[in-house]
Amino acid sequence: MNKFSNFVNLIAEGDTAVAGWIASSFPVIKIVLASLIFVCALLMIIMVLSQRTESDGSMNAITGQADTFYNRNKGGNLQGKIKRFTVILAILLMVFCITFFVLNAIYQG
Repeated sequence: MNKFSNFVNLIAEGDTAVAGWIASSFPVIKIVLASLIFVCALLMIIMVLSQRTESDGSMNAITGQADTFYNRNKGGNLQGKIKRFTVILAILLMVFCITFFVLNAIYQG
């Protein structure tokens, strides 16, 4: 617990010497991270809406097409790729959000 409190105190201290180019690049990095979070969130919404539900007789959220035997077998491989891409997007979104939070804790200017 003591090591964690030392780490928090190190992050919270504002009198540490940081190179000028690093301090000037924080606002740009924060804007880029905010843009990446926005894009990942939009893609995540699109991916979740395009997935089929697991219940019987379900309909796709975007197109409203009924789930038939032909449609189920036709896109089985595609649905697996969509689910995998959704998980990757969720992990990226979490990493970007945590990085953005840490940058805000370090540099608040």
